[in-house]
Amino acid sequence: MSASSLNRRRILSLWLPRLPIDRIQRFFSSAGLGKGIAFSSEVGTGSREENASKQKDDPNIVVIKGNNALVIHALDEAAERLGLHIGQPLANARAMCPDLKVFDADVVADAKTLGDIADWCDRFTPLVALDPPHGLFLDITGCAHLFGGEAALLQALVRALAQQGFAVSAAIAGTSVCARTLTRQATGTIVADGGEAAAIDRLPVSALGADETITTGLRRAGLKTIGDVASRAPSEITARFGARFSTLLAHALGHGDAPISPRKPLPDYIVEKRFAEPIATDTMIAMTLSRLADTLIASMEKLGKGARRLEAAFFRTDGVVRAIMVETGRPVTRSAVIDRLFRERLDALADPLDPGFGFDMVRLSASRTEIVVQEQRDLDAHVHDNDELAALIDRIAARIGGKRVVVHLPQDTHIPECAVLAAPAQHHLAAAMQAEWPVRAESEPPLRPLRLFDNPEPVTVPFATVPDGPPHQFTWRRALHAVVRVEGPERIAMEWWRQDGKQLTRDYFRIEDAEGLRFWIFRDGLYEGECFDDDGKPVPPRWYVHGLFA
Repeated sequence: MSASSLNRRRILSLWLPRLPIDRIQRFFSSAGLGKGIAFSSEVGTGSREENASKQKDDPNIVVIKGNNALVIHALDEAAERLGLHIGQPLANARAMCPDLKVFDADVVADAKTLGDIADWCDRFTPLVALDPPHGLFLDITGCAHLFGGEAALLQALVRALAQQGFAVSAAIAGTSVCARTLTRQATGTIVADGGEAAAIDRLPVSALGADETITTGLRRAGLKTIGDVASRAPSEITARFGARFSTLLAHALGHGDAPISPRKPLPDYIVEKRFAEPIATDTMIAMTLSRLADTLIASMEKLGKGARRLEAAFFRTDGVVRAIMVETGRPVTRSAVIDRLFRERLDALADPLDPGFGFDMVRLSASRTEIVVQEQRDLDAHVHDNDELAALIDRIAARIGGKRVVVHLPQDTHIPECAVLAAPAQHHLAAAMQAEWPVRAESEPPLRPLRLFDNPEPVTVPFATVPDGPPHQFTWRRALHAVVRVEGPERIAMEWWRQDGKQLTRDYFRIEDAEGLRFWIFRDGLYEGECFDDDGKPVPPRWYVHGLFA
């Protein structure tokens, strides 16, 4: 095989033409409940008791609203044998078959089922892309030999889905458009490198999936097969049917191809372990993760990298895939640290890891890595303390979530509620250690309270010195406070370049009442300058308590 052939992409197109009706039938099928691939099984209408007695040979359809009428969205083989077809109005279908069983379409549940199937397909390749509404693309370049070749891989995939009650069509080609075309007309086809044009030459033009108007126009022009269209000059096709269709045709013939968009980004490093006999015990799961961690660390160590984000994926024999992710503040270069983080994460799961009938594959991937910077750690106590703190934060974050462990960073703004930013500690620990906070003057009371209310609380001020004086008394939380000492005002104008002028100017006062309590209150707006009613008349500004001094 030439070097150019080795670099050619190989795309497996998977199409589930009856996904909506297959999903519903699996839900009501006694053979599909409690075993097999546990894809989504929500139905759009009806109850399980009402439909449990349906017969396999009864025609079933799924309808959706289109053009102000209910039309067939999906149908099973029995309905197809009666001459029903997708897009047919429900009224016409009932006239042809009065005993027709009808279900409402549930696009969300169908998309969830397709996503679950895509997760299951990750066991074959990490590059899985959606081909809406009922298809998938799998980039199997360079990985087919792991499953005995392309033919064995395709058969294993189709067989597994067919056993779970899904009608499935699949094909492999060098371009995604060619593979997708073959799934509609010649399922099971495997096109050799460079044979795309010959493989689809005799297929009808409708197999390309172009707009109905283009397909009709081609037929009227006497171009009934893809080979007929390909025999014409590209300039003629572009001039009559547009550049988009011309590009689609070129990709189907193997002349270039648009890249697929995988659902998940490709991790930097992947290691996995497959089992002939599924594992189900916590001990075996922990041992497997430990061995995979050793292999992963060894692979990264060769390039001087460490992992910042790790994901463990557990593939159950019934098709359920459970993924667990952990993040670290610093690049991890030891497998023992990975073991500890995943142990903390597994112990803290609200929904425990259910092995079901066992896991037949476990995958460990590093989706984010960084170059490891070597530091002197034996004699530098400060670096050692930082390492211990970062490790503690990683363990806490693995147990309760990274967003719940935060550090506070100062912000260059005078707006009180925006002066501090709460950021995840794992990613901003170094910045928090180097942050410079305003220094409090010695022997002076604090200018602002240590903690502020999440939302300033309104107070009632019967009268105050105008235009910019403090209140003489105020009512807060139904208690009257007499003002005995005042410091201020501290005027803070809002950032007009960020607030679009919607925020009013504030005058802050440090106030002490007769009982010795100290408040930080502000007047929101200027007298006869910013506060007006709907008729444009000036109104008194409002007062708020923003915090309390200790």
